[in-house]
Amino acid sequence: MALPIVAIIGRPNVGKSSLLNALAGQMISIVEPTAGVTRDRVSVIIENNERFFELVDTGGWGIVDSDQLKEHVENQIKQAMGSASLVLFVVDIRDGLTPLDQQIAKLLRKHNLKVILVANKADEVKMFPAAADFAKLGFGDAFCISVTNNLNKSILVEKILEELKDSTLEKPKNIEMKIAIVGKRNAGKSTFTNAIAGEERVIVSEIPGTTRDSVDVRFEKDGKTFVVIDTAGVRRKSQLSESIEFYSSVRAERSIRRADVVLLLIDAAEPLSQIDKKLASFIGEEYKPCILVVNKWDLAVGKASSDDYAEYIGKIFPQLSYAPIAFTTATEAKNIQSVLDLACELYKQSATKISTAKMNKAVEAINAERIGGRNKTSQLPRVYYATQIAVKPVTILLFVNNVDLFDENYKRFFISKIRDLLSFSEVPIRLFVRPRRKEEA
Repeated sequence: MALPIVAIIGRPNVGKSSLLNALAGQMISIVEPTAGVTRDRVSVIIENNERFFELVDTGGWGIVDSDQLKEHVENQIKQAMGSASLVLFVVDIRDGLTPLDQQIAKLLRKHNLKVILVANKADEVKMFPAAADFAKLGFGDAFCISVTNNLNKSILVEKILEELKDSTLEKPKNIEMKIAIVGKRNAGKSTFTNAIAGEERVIVSEIPGTTRDSVDVRFEKDGKTFVVIDTAGVRRKSQLSESIEFYSSVRAERSIRRADVVLLLIDAAEPLSQIDKKLASFIGEEYKPCILVVNKWDLAVGKASSDDYAEYIGKIFPQLSYAPIAFTTATEAKNIQSVLDLACELYKQSATKISTAKMNKAVEAINAERIGGRNKTSQLPRVYYATQIAVKPVTILLFVNNVDLFDENYKRFFISKIRDLLSFSEVPIRLFVRPRRKEEA
């Protein structure tokens, strides 16, 4: 059963994102003085005394947006209202009652929603009486809090749980897999996310940089719960013109770190760039299973074959030589399901544990091929014993004759052979090399 949703609604700059972060106990939404930073619905699961609900941050109602996304943002807010069991209507006690607050109140009454009116920025108790004016909104007395000073935060959570007492607040299903979608601007990440989720969960626009936060989208398939992480488009550091874009870039990297599988979205209509190369390198350094998703393939059909494009990618991304390639058209949801199935297969590979006996049988085959029947084995790299010491990523420890002989070239050769002989054909492998202990000699 789905968790009850608590939506945070309010005009711009009343502290909605700060409230979500405070209740979550971690930085989820980007917080900036600039109005309109939050555009998509950003959500997090909140747990209190083994009771759970989903908290959703939304954009500011009535935002004046230079990118002309006001309609998109307000559509996201309306969708949040439509799915909400409870609304936290946030107002600013310093600014007092505003026409936009009254407009939002009218909208909430129209939807007949259960509402807790929250007066934020009440940093001192002496400010509380000023909240009386908000009673005109028709939702009773405003509950005063200060996100900055953590004032009344825990009491607000108790009030939320009291309002949700008739809802199922059981622990949500364990997440089967987290999939991060990364890429440069306008590669189609948000369209891809919506296609996977089967709903308009994040804003899609031709305007570059529409997505700013990393947005976790939970969805179910075959009785299993997945999370797809839509990330902001990455730009070159020299082009990060404002702190919002800097934080968006940092969060894209953080999303890669916490993902089980990464989809590197490539725009088939554009040449591969330094940003694509940077992301590929970062994914490789983090040892993340990866699918190279060539999106907008409909725009490239007739200009290049899939084989030619795969060869082109292979030359640009040698560090991801193990990563499978998929060709998609997210606007038509074409091949989206096959990418999800492939991601599940990669996750399974990365979690595979090979027995030590089977591992060393593969090592014997590699030794025999490399040595080629020579007797002077001391002059050649030789593995005496191997064991898998971890999964996700697959991590193998080798005991060898001479560590210095195991340079990067030989390690690449060894990993390539392990992929051929065992069940790790399309996932990264981390290799550790140790000298053989004297007692084993």
